[in-house]
Amino acid sequence: MSKSIDVQEIQSKLEWPFDNEWILSNRRALKRALSEKEGLVTKKIAILGGSTTNDIAVILALFLMNYGIKPEFYQSEYAQYWQDAMFDNPELKEFAPDIIFIHTTNRNITAFPALTDEKERIDALLNEQFEHFRVMWDKLLDTYHCPIIQNNFEPPLYRLLGNKDVSDIHGKTNFTAKLNMKFYEYAETHENFYINDINYLAASYGLSRWSDPGYWYMYKYALALEAIPEFAFNVANIIKSIYGKNKKILALDLDNTLWGGVVGDDGVNGLELGPETATGQAYGEFQSYVKEFKQLGVLLTVCSKNDEENAVAGLNHPDGALKPDDFTVIKANWETKDLNLSNTASELNLLPESIAFVDDNPAERTIVRAQLPGAAVPEIGTVEEYIRCVDRSGFFEVTSLSKDDLKRGEMYKANAERQRLEKQYENYEDYLRSLEMKGEIAPFAPVYLQRIAQLTNKSNQFNVTTKRYTAAEIEALAEDDSHICLYGRLVDKFGDNGVVSVVIGRLEGKEMHMELWLMSCRVLKRDMELAMLDTVVEEAKKRGVEQIYGYYYPTAKNKMVKELYAHFGFDKQSEDEAGNTVWKLETADYSKRCHVIAINE
Repeated sequence: MSKSIDVQEIQSKLEWPFDNEWILSNRRALKRALSEKEGLVTKKIAILGGSTTNDIAVILALFLMNYGIKPEFYQSEYAQYWQDAMFDNPELKEFAPDIIFIHTTNRNITAFPALTDEKERIDALLNEQFEHFRVMWDKLLDTYHCPIIQNNFEPPLYRLLGNKDVSDIHGKTNFTAKLNMKFYEYAETHENFYINDINYLAASYGLSRWSDPGYWYMYKYALALEAIPEFAFNVANIIKSIYGKNKKILALDLDNTLWGGVVGDDGVNGLELGPETATGQAYGEFQSYVKEFKQLGVLLTVCSKNDEENAVAGLNHPDGALKPDDFTVIKANWETKDLNLSNTASELNLLPESIAFVDDNPAERTIVRAQLPGAAVPEIGTVEEYIRCVDRSGFFEVTSLSKDDLKRGEMYKANAERQRLEKQYENYEDYLRSLEMKGEIAPFAPVYLQRIAQLTNKSNQFNVTTKRYTAAEIEALAEDDSHICLYGRLVDKFGDNGVVSVVIGRLEGKEMHMELWLMSCRVLKRDMELAMLDTVVEEAKKRGVEQIYGYYYPTAKNKMVKELYAHFGFDKQSEDEAGNTVWKLETADYSKRCHVIAINE
């Protein structure tokens, strides 16, 4: 790999579809280049393996660094995953993992049914195999209180019973599928437990190539070396989702992306879309696929070089699944696409890196990739490949799905209504009062723990310390009397914004030290931060706190809150060369700051 390779080129090389062999051949040079990337967040990942894991760790590190996460690894000795988990392990405890990844495969299933076994014996064998893993997961969750990622099992490479192997209780395929179901049932009932679906990956890659036995006999690799990038990419998507690094916006070109043809030249009736042609069917299916993302709370936007009238007409095509109302923002004009995408992100109070942009034009993709570092711009191929490319890219990997996620599109549309209303008022405070805002500010509640953890990992701009927490850590803090932990949710006449703010303060005698203060950018300039401040001071006084200390740690993304504590009335105590600042507020001198939100009424 050339030493002059730039970050944008690296990013495109590590986006799906990628060249597995190229990544394996250039892994050392890639690691050197990615290690220089700014703003990497360090996370400790323990890999407990049932087979050789060294190359998995190396390639996983590349994808994680591309996502902004710098991993430090602990790896168990060969096939010692269960012993490391179940017995006293000072080295692993000292490592204190942020995530535990258990890399087991069907090579680690220790017993399969015999053809002479009765059903009762097979059921007992199935439970025995599952219990081997269940007790390990329970022990790890209880000991380390961190997310666990567990492989399911790929299908067996051979079928002794042929096609009947999948339906007969004696078949290895049948047994493996049932064991997988038990894994899924555990995942349904345990937060912070995630399945890495190698059952799907092996099928997609090709089971014969994936499970090439030569790699097992020679190197004790449970999958072929060439398949490791596919495998590691899948694990990386789970980890980046846990830490809130998913994309939030799916921005779409129109002509030859959502339909075949150019609406300005061909007219609506001349577009290829719908059941009449094979190509029209492909575009129609892609539109239906895209529309499903709204259920996940993904924001759909349009970025097209077009007259808006023509764009809207195309979106109203009778055979189209997507209509104008499905999009949070429509940018159909003759500005450059990178500018339109940047403006879209700004209007939604998000960063350009929140965007995944789908465009059929390679020239436009190249420009956007160069001008908006961090935005994902996949090489989508032909229309028949669009769905597979977006789906496999993992832009919107789901590790948690809160009610706020499901309503995100509605929330952003309501924000647009608020902005339109704002223009009708000359006095900003009158505008805020017109919103009829009601706030709920209270100690962390079980129903919101997942959302609170999600916010700590997703919020980058309005976040003074950018500390990240898992759901287990949030739950522990909620029960810790040495901390004041508050969430804030906001409702107004346009709708419910959900949980939008989180503060965590550590008590030390008559002092409180703010470890976290964040707010969702979708409620900026609504005085919610002042409402939180009022409640923080009130709760601190109840606990005998006389001074509150605030801390600001600068990052590339949180400059907007550099003077937050000054705005709150804190006095600056110190500032170091890196720009880290310390602030102090005397609670005795404090008077209520928020007058436009009714709190806890």
